[in-house]
Amino acid sequence: MASSDLRQELDCSICLTTYTDPVNLRCGHSYCRVCIDRVLDTQGGSGGYSCPECREEFRDRPVLQRIITLRNIVETFRSTQLEEGKTGIFCTYCIHSPVTAVKSCLLCEASLCNDHLRVHSKAPEHVLTDPTTSMEKRKCSIHKKILEYYCTEDSACICVTCSLAGEHRGHKVETLDEASEKKKQKLRNVLKEIVSNRKEIEQRVRSLQELKGRVQEKSAGERERVTALFIELRRHLEDLEKRVRRNISSQEERISLSLSDLIDQLEINKEDLSRKMEDIEKLCNMTDPLTVLQESDTGDLCDTEEGDNEDRERHDRILHDGGDLDVSGISHTLHAGLSDMIKEVNVFFNIQEASDILLDVNTAGNYLQISDDMKTASRSYIHQKRPETPERFQNFINVLSSRRFSSGRHYWEVDVSKSEWWVVGMCYPSIERRGEGSVIGYNKKSWCLVRYNNQYFIRHDSKDIRISPDLSSNRVRISLNYEAGQIFFYDLCDPIRHLHTFTTTFTEPLHAGLGVWDGHVTISGEGGL
Repeated sequence: MASSDLRQELDCSICLTTYTDPVNLRCGHSYCRVCIDRVLDTQGGSGGYSCPECREEFRDRPVLQRIITLRNIVETFRSTQLEEGKTGIFCTYCIHSPVTAVKSCLLCEASLCNDHLRVHSKAPEHVLTDPTTSMEKRKCSIHKKILEYYCTEDSACICVTCSLAGEHRGHKVETLDEASEKKKQKLRNVLKEIVSNRKEIEQRVRSLQELKGRVQEKSAGERERVTALFIELRRHLEDLEKRVRRNISSQEERISLSLSDLIDQLEINKEDLSRKMEDIEKLCNMTDPLTVLQESDTGDLCDTEEGDNEDRERHDRILHDGGDLDVSGISHTLHAGLSDMIKEVNVFFNIQEASDILLDVNTAGNYLQISDDMKTASRSYIHQKRPETPERFQNFINVLSSRRFSSGRHYWEVDVSKSEWWVVGMCYPSIERRGEGSVIGYNKKSWCLVRYNNQYFIRHDSKDIRISPDLSSNRVRISLNYEAGQIFFYDLCDPIRHLHTFTTTFTEPLHAGLGVWDGHVTISGEGGL
């Protein structure tokens, strides 16, 4: 009963259905905007306007005020009706009890139940749609006629009057069905592209997830291997510690025995000398000269050199030649043991030793100065007057290493603290030596890390990748895994920071390469990985 009372309060007194876009007059009575507009249109020729309910008169056509609160109440009521399995739109002609509408007629601006639909006009101008409360949106706001066409020039839905005599006259128009179908086809094409893009993204996600799984699996395996390695290294360290401690103890025991023997002998000699001192002092204290002279053992008392030279030589020999630990021998044992462990680590990580990297002055541009140890490249503003040869860079800033790498895993490091503009990387020997394409990073034959304008970039084939944040150290490591086709760049901060990895298939050997625009850079280390 309460619902029925609420329904009556929400009915427009003109159309007797639930308000659609409710508005009110100055007198306070509310109506559907379309309903009251229609009434006011009929009153316009009589010279005045009035409220259909209270008959209050208005000299001018009253301004309609939208009632937002009432509209919200109506929408809430309709949503409640929908939850109960109804459309929320009721038949316009069933005024005694609400009956759910099944169609709406745009011409009549009315909603119809099944019974009223059967007797409704079947004329073409009576356009039927699904039940709607927004029929005014389906009519031309100017001519109040049904929107039947679509102006392709203005992208607007229009009525027949708009196309024949209105602002769209002479424009290309289509029926709503034709325009709708074209838009649907366009949307289908967009949808097809979106579906394709989505599938591509899904594939990329799957590939990344697979890579993530492989990385996790490999990390787990590497952790197990490293754990086993450190268990073995700890065992070796314990064995080495025991061996070194035994060596120290053995030396201590040997030296201590020798020293104890000599100390015992010296103690005996000291006691003998003490005895002689007592006898001599006793004789020296005698007053009878005859007794002093007749003492028969004075010769033995005066022999102080007996055994003393031999003990002194033994003392000096032990003190200087054998009286201390053999620290060098201990260090050798320790170093040999640690070296064996390092070799074991090298085998574990497949580390290969490599010869030191030197710069090849025969490739250096004539505005680069190469140090005597072939480790440092410095920008020179004086032409070096080196001979023009096919292998020499003519761009004045590049130099390659004399060594090339065609297999294995290697790394080299560069100190860049004395330069603000530099490039470090690796190159094929077939890199151009003249022209713009000869600059390291500006071709397909070189891979590098660059600093210029206080910014850092990874570069290959003239394509830059910005490094952010900037490097926090002045040392850069470049690592090569030739068989895997990978070049790694690291910032040697603490902890070490991976910057980028290039992955490709190498078709030539590789040289280390430097480029220096100011200051100098120095190769500070190289080794196998």
